[in-house]
Amino acid sequence: MSKRVKIAGALAIALALVAATAVSVASARGRGRTTAAAAGTCELGNGIKHVIYVQFDNTHFRRDNPNVPSDLEQMPHLLNFIRGNGTLLTNDHTALISHTATGILTSLTGVYPDRMGQPVSNSFRYFKTDGTTRTGVSFAYWTAPLFDPAGSTTDTTPEMINENGKIAPAPWVPYTTGGCDFGAVATANTILENTAIDIPTVFGPGSPEAAEVASNPGQAFADFVGIGVHCARNSAICSTANNGRPDLLPDEPGGYNGYNGLFGAKNVDPVIKPGAAMTDLGGNVIQDASGHVGFPGFDGMEATVSLSWVAQMQEAGIPVTYAYISDAHDDHGTAGNIHFAFGPGEDGYIQQLQNYDLAFQRFFDRLAADGINKSNTLFVFTVDEGDHFVGDQPTPAGCDGVNVRCHYTRVGEINGDLRRMIKTQFDDNTLFSVHSDDAPTVYVNGTAAQPIRDRTDAIVRNLERESAQLSWLNPYTGAVQPGYNGVNGTGITRALADPVEEKTLHMVTADPFRTPTFTMFADPDW
Repeated sequence: MSKRVKIAGALAIALALVAATAVSVASARGRGRTTAAAAGTCELGNGIKHVIYVQFDNTHFRRDNPNVPSDLEQMPHLLNFIRGNGTLLTNDHTALISHTATGILTSLTGVYPDRMGQPVSNSFRYFKTDGTTRTGVSFAYWTAPLFDPAGSTTDTTPEMINENGKIAPAPWVPYTTGGCDFGAVATANTILENTAIDIPTVFGPGSPEAAEVASNPGQAFADFVGIGVHCARNSAICSTANNGRPDLLPDEPGGYNGYNGLFGAKNVDPVIKPGAAMTDLGGNVIQDASGHVGFPGFDGMEATVSLSWVAQMQEAGIPVTYAYISDAHDDHGTAGNIHFAFGPGEDGYIQQLQNYDLAFQRFFDRLAADGINKSNTLFVFTVDEGDHFVGDQPTPAGCDGVNVRCHYTRVGEINGDLRRMIKTQFDDNTLFSVHSDDAPTVYVNGTAAQPIRDRTDAIVRNLERESAQLSWLNPYTGAVQPGYNGVNGTGITRALADPVEEKTLHMVTADPFRTPTFTMFADPDW
């Protein structure tokens, strides 16, 4: 799905690409390089002077339609760079449940989600002490408490909770403790993700930044969300004069004291590009759809925007940069409000991939002019999950998207309200909530005396059986799709997992209130 918004749309097949290129020692030529480098020496080893890590949202090596070139085939500047300078690995396996936040955070931490708190994403449910549930959101700053957008929560555990109930180790620490500044461009939870819980977490509830959120929320989002730098100790980049703030990691193994960070484009941009507004690789001022200059929103992190911040940070002496690029197969809409998915070979999809390819051409040319290349740089390009395309057959038959555009009557996953479907088919009035997904997690309401029902509870077992037996009209086929008829069958439900199997799948965290009653692994078209 799209990183910050669940898309009911045409998605695509799984892949991953990782290119890592690192060879002999060479020094980088500085092009417009500022002098605010870290006070200490950045030691990366083996002649490496730069790390450029690019995290795609659902970008595919394999073809969704055999006639239509894949995402990577339509970005030849990126594909040829990977093949010419490193190794392309397409045998990628995502964590379960496959979703954007979980995929990115497993990549960043190197652990399964039971050890970093986000096995269900991009949002999840958590149980209250009265047995009802509320929404938690997977995107919040690394040290924030559980983020409930509705307000105060009864669950005060860390958002990024590890197996010991503490905040999971942060991915920038190995770099900063080695003397290397770490630039973060919209990379999950390494930057502020929202202005609700993250502003008071980092700046304080009575801070000027919090006051700006209250008085001018749109500009505050552009000013403080999405962009950041975590600095090595005593780095001039994150000095107090540059509005550096303490980079607090209270649970970090071995301690983490004396480090500062810059949070938000308002604080980062004047340091990496003094006296001028940040522009994309085409020279356009970066702003959101409402004209707020600064971070344009996560849906606005197209290649030309994200890669421009990466290049600017590297040129400013920040040797390690991690960046997120939004997917190309969705039209992200105006101000993030209108979203729809493209099918393979559809005009908007083709155009966005052409724009992405141009951005990579400009990016690699700019880095080459800076002396940043395979001789001194570790490049990593990777993806979170592989979205699944659902839609009608394209017209005209045989369209390839490049020479002949494809058109679709219907595109998108089949959306169903599981609660109403269960009620209609089985007349079961059990109260439960669902996290929508093609592998929906189900949370059966408990009571004040027992907020979390036992897996052997008769109500739970009955609902599991009904979920397995559920059949419904499939609007794409025009036929009633049966209930469970095998893991490799044709039923709506392909598998069920209760907390015992969820634990095996690394879905049970140190916070029991986040554990789903059961998970329904369904036909991915639903």
